[in-house]
Amino acid sequence: MTNIALAHGRPSFDVDALRRQFPVLARMVHGKPLAYLDNGASAQRPLAVIDAVDAYERHHHANIHRGVHTLSMEATALYETARDRLVQFLNARSRHEVIFVRGTTEAINLVAQSYARPLLKPGDEILITHLEHHANIVPWQMVCEQTGASLVVAPIDARGEVHEDAVVSLMGPRTRLFACAHVSNALGTVLPVGALVAAAKARGIATLIDGAQAVPHMHVDVRELGCDFYAFSGHKMYGPTGIGVLYGREALLERMPPWQSGGEMILSVTFAKTTYNGLPNKFEAGTPNISGAIGLGAAVDFLQGLDRDAAHAHETALLDHATAILSRIPQLRIVGTAAEKASLVSFAVAGVHPHDLGTILDESGIAIRTGHHCAMPVMEFFKLPATARASFAFYNTFEEIDRLAAGVERARKIFA
Repeated sequence: MTNIALAHGRPSFDVDALRRQFPVLARMVHGKPLAYLDNGASAQRPLAVIDAVDAYERHHHANIHRGVHTLSMEATALYETARDRLVQFLNARSRHEVIFVRGTTEAINLVAQSYARPLLKPGDEILITHLEHHANIVPWQMVCEQTGASLVVAPIDARGEVHEDAVVSLMGPRTRLFACAHVSNALGTVLPVGALVAAAKARGIATLIDGAQAVPHMHVDVRELGCDFYAFSGHKMYGPTGIGVLYGREALLERMPPWQSGGEMILSVTFAKTTYNGLPNKFEAGTPNISGAIGLGAAVDFLQGLDRDAAHAHETALLDHATAILSRIPQLRIVGTAAEKASLVSFAVAGVHPHDLGTILDESGIAIRTGHHCAMPVMEFFKLPATARASFAFYNTFEEIDRLAAGVERARKIFA
């Protein structure tokens, strides 16, 4: 069964119709239908995104902003229209608040070097949580080494949850910035970001949210959330790789110096002095990923064309089904059992290394992620070298999860 009946008389969520918009889902792997359960690493692209990028490459490619010829003006319009779509998608106040970057990692590094580094002094603190992806740990470690500031880490519990009171208790008079994931990529935990941002804001602490795992699954309204910075990647939300967004409050971005220099981020250059461009160009040095931005704009259109509440309900049903069926497998341990999770299950099977498990599943056409998921402190907390991670999108089906469970059972018996 691939349709899920929703409450309150709404029509069922037609997964079969959605799947037909994703060409790769029709392919075979090792003679078996592909069951793509690695969406947390990178989601697949719908035809709308593929076609938008293809149309640009075939008919409109040129460098943007300074050209007066037709192709350049068309490419510029497509690129900047994509920015406008992101402004609406996030409910930002202004197009000056949407900066195109390579992805979440570059966005966080930009904030670390352009916002935090000029601000921090010895004895200042940056606060993060134990759940973070390496991209939301290492940039802060580097800026602490550069400035003499300290990195403070809020704890998680045995369920993989971050508690508001534990985080707030660490917000002290020297805390200058609080950075945390919206959703944990390793465990699927949804953090209480609204409450945490509000607590930080009340104490005059700047906030950055890593939204890479959130934007594919939930509505994100940066004005309602109240954060100062929000970062995410296009390829996790059905768009191209090599493109992402840093949202920043305009007043902060205005005060921040450029992070990279070169073409486009300048107004004038002499050997004596350079005058920088205004927002958003100030942070977009060099020729950008034009086709990536256009594809990301198409991905936003695709997502906004869905019934996102219905898509979320379907993903929740997939998570519930996976949790139930995997929990019945002997010697399987689900890692991360937070009360509120995104559609992701991380697990370990006694006697079977996750890499071996991933290889055996691949033989059955089932794609999952294995390893430390760029969250080694999380693995250390749970005393595991790695986990297997199945992450679901709205185009996944209950049958695929049944195949996953059967594949895990097969691997367990092979290594028994």
